[in-house]
Amino acid sequence: MKWLINIIGWIGALEVLVAYGLNSYQKIKSDSVYFLLLNLTGGFLLIVYTLYLDAIASATVNIVWVIIAVIALLRKFKR
Repeated sequence: MKWLINIIGWIGALEVLVAYGLNSYQKIKSDSVYFLLLNLTGGFLLIVYTLYLDAIASATVNIVWVIIAVIALLRKFKR
């Protein structure tokens, strides 16, 4: 089970880093669906990982990260 949680954590971290890198090098915009979905899924996977490790501070940051992504996606689809 621990190896699966570690894989989930690594995938989440990779997704968030890819989103940040692509945005930093202006390959995607911060309001693009791709950017927001990478942050949403990456943040969710990191929540699973950090809760498993009982790292509440990190889990809290990722919960807020996911909430921001969800709100941004909802606003984007309302337009």
